[in-house]
Amino acid sequence: MALVPYVENPLPALAKLHNSSAEFYFAKHNIRLSQDWKQLGVAAVVWDAAVVLCMYLELGQVELKGKVAIELGAGTGLVGIVAALLGAKVIITDREPALDFLSANVRVNLPPDSQGSATVSELTWGKRLELYPAGGFDLVLGADIVYLEDTFVPLRQTLEHLCSDHTVVLLACKIRYERDTNFLSMLKQKFRVEEVYYEKQRDIHIYKAWKLPPKRDL
Repeated sequence: MALVPYVENPLPALAKLHNSSAEFYFAKHNIRLSQDWKQLGVAAVVWDAAVVLCMYLELGQVELKGKVAIELGAGTGLVGIVAALLGAKVIITDREPALDFLSANVRVNLPPDSQGSATVSELTWGKRLELYPAGGFDLVLGADIVYLEDTFVPLRQTLEHLCSDHTVVLLACKIRYERDTNFLSMLKQKFRVEEVYYEKQRDIHIYKAWKLPPKRDL
């Protein structure tokens, strides 16, 4: 999560990010998320990648019911909330400064009978990974988390820790710079990666990844 300065007069294309809330309809539920660009920057607004990943989850291409999932860099929590509404048991994570904001969004948008299906937890990539079960997740979700080059190595390290041979990773990305594709190349050293969906209007790619089996010594 990166904090960015508040801009009083955003470009028209970014104006929606400065609204105090954003509303969506996913999984037969109205979802209203608070946004707070001024205090938390990019961590507290809904980016297109999150919306597109939720659309993809609704398509049913990945089984969610009864699955154990974790969302990385959750921000407002939209993806994790939708995954929980679709039947997954989700740990929704971000860095410590965003947790109160994230928890409030999750609490407000999950009905009483679904409150136990989502837990908010602190996770800084590459640190204290022993707090999370190694290979303990069926699904790892990330929306627009590939943009800071300094985080690429700890992000891959985190994915390696969380994933077993059967874990599916879904990353929704807007490819802005060459370094973004560099991360995908780095990921391919340890994972099989393929593009499974592209939303042209928003220019969002969804990549699916599986952990490669360890190389055997000859």
